[in-house]
Amino acid sequence: MKILTVNAGSSSLKFNMIELPEQVELISGNFEKIGLDDGIYSIKINGEKTKKEAVMKDHKVAIELLIKELFDNNIITSLDEIDGIGHRLVHGGDKYASSVLIDDDVINTVSELSNLAPLHNPANILGVKAFREALPNTPMVGVFDTAFHQTMNEEQYLYSVPLSWYKDYKIRKYGFHGTSHKYITRVMKERLGKESVNLISCHIGSGASICAIKDSKSFDTTMGFTPNAGLIMGTRSGDIDYSVIPYYMEQTGATLNEVDTILNKKSGLLGLSGKYSDHRDIESAMKKGEHDAILANNMYINRIVEYIAKYYVLLEGKVDALVFTAGLGENAREFREAIIEKLSCLGIKIDSEKNNKIAGYLDESEGLISSEDSNVAVYVIPTNEELMIALDTYDLIK
Repeated sequence: MKILTVNAGSSSLKFNMIELPEQVELISGNFEKIGLDDGIYSIKINGEKTKKEAVMKDHKVAIELLIKELFDNNIITSLDEIDGIGHRLVHGGDKYASSVLIDDDVINTVSELSNLAPLHNPANILGVKAFREALPNTPMVGVFDTAFHQTMNEEQYLYSVPLSWYKDYKIRKYGFHGTSHKYITRVMKERLGKESVNLISCHIGSGASICAIKDSKSFDTTMGFTPNAGLIMGTRSGDIDYSVIPYYMEQTGATLNEVDTILNKKSGLLGLSGKYSDHRDIESAMKKGEHDAILANNMYINRIVEYIAKYYVLLEGKVDALVFTAGLGENAREFREAIIEKLSCLGIKIDSEKNNKIAGYLDESEGLISSEDSNVAVYVIPTNEELMIALDTYDLIK
């Protein structure tokens, strides 16, 4: 089957097409600046990328160009060869604990949940509707970022605020990056040859979250009501004392929207270093001895260590593997080593030689990096959210 995966933003559309069950990527691409006069899109086939300019007044035009590229590059010879379309949907609230076939009810429900993800859900639904118009006979599946975490129990997902906040307004921990953590769970079950696994999955990139996985299900996760909770990230603050917000507003006269923008887009590594949201830039600045970059890096490492230790205890020390994934987790060797060294009191130990071999741009991209006497196996596994979306779509439309 040829499965198309789609991630639609308000002015963008990312896609790839995967042949299943062989798991072969046939083509991928990204359409940007939809609705503007200087639109551009890129297409990648067999590792070769081409960029083109195109005015796309809306997502419908972007989809027409996408389909044209599929034909022009001999990916398909008929629209009937597109067996299914998997859509990334950011927020399913507590309505969806798994991926679902998209129908009118799903579209309406996701639209109703837009108040929980106002920047993402409306854009996601825009993409769904555009594809339904272009390919009305093709089955479509919604894959939710929040679905994997719906197995958390109320002790994990509730906040210590009046319970009416949850009952009346659905204020609770939802968690995100669920598709990535689900993919890591699937891979590790195969890798370890076990049907049920306990993992600590560390998705460390520009956005970052850690998930405690018990019996192959999400038990707890760092992100909360929004993705701004938990870890320090590229531009997000992660956990802070909420009283900072009214105090800062009183001191500066800033509005609530201004503070929200600061905490989401001007904090984290960027806020601490004053310059850099990308950890690669942090690393370069550290080598030059820049104090603020060193501070940002050390605080980031400490926050990650705190959550790994917490989840190790939550899982009662019964952890089959600690897994690093996503851009920073997959590539930053010294960063990984610094984290694991701080976990040595738990008997988690690194093999520096193995760790140094693994980075996406070097010899190897995945593998075991813990020493033989480590209490917990530590792996680096590249995430593949697009493949997970395609696999869920494949399983549902079969």
